[in-house]
Amino acid sequence: MHLNALTTLLTERHSCRAFLARPVPREQIEQIVASATRVPSWCNAQPWQVVITSGTETDQFRDALQNEVETSAPAPDLPFPSGYSGVYKDRRRTCGWALYKALGIEKGDRTASARQMLENYALFGAPHCAIISSPAELGPYGAMDCGGFVTAFALAAQALGVASIPQAAVVAYGPFLHRYFAISDDHLILCAISFGYPDKDHPANSFRTERAPPDDVIDWRG
Repeated sequence: MHLNALTTLLTERHSCRAFLARPVPREQIEQIVASATRVPSWCNAQPWQVVITSGTETDQFRDALQNEVETSAPAPDLPFPSGYSGVYKDRRRTCGWALYKALGIEKGDRTASARQMLENYALFGAPHCAIISSPAELGPYGAMDCGGFVTAFALAAQALGVASIPQAAVVAYGPFLHRYFAISDDHLILCAISFGYPDKDHPANSFRTERAPPDDVIDWRG
């Protein structure tokens, strides 16, 4: 029964790309974070540090981020993937085309696709944004632990009817985020999570991605 409940949460969770303006009560945000902190971490270091914006702070951050994108080049703390090949490229493209189809964006319409890409920096209209960082000295293991925190955050949010979308695009502007939120340089900014209540009528939220079956990811031994 417990596994069924978890599977339901995992299935219902999706990357929300359009939010209502209605804020999430602070006590519910605290519940989400408290639940997410229960994930395992290397040597129990619990490296995640979280900045969360609400209200006018989110709007001010949204405006400042969009201005930064217009005037600066990306410089993430954690290097982005050097490329996507094979099945990983296929999955990435399938997700992108599904989004464009839902929005009525034709293949080759670079203006419309670029405009949709910029929605990342408007936080898809979300009333809240969480910025996740980890001490740089913990390196890849701290980043891996924070990946678990991000997943648990998204699931805990889903359990409360709160939608979310983890975003790499936002943290591509690392120096700006360090300055804006006074995050020390001895921390790596790893991920942003925009969250709030979903706009269920928006076409950007009308599609879902598929998952590879277990036999595609398991190498059985014995």
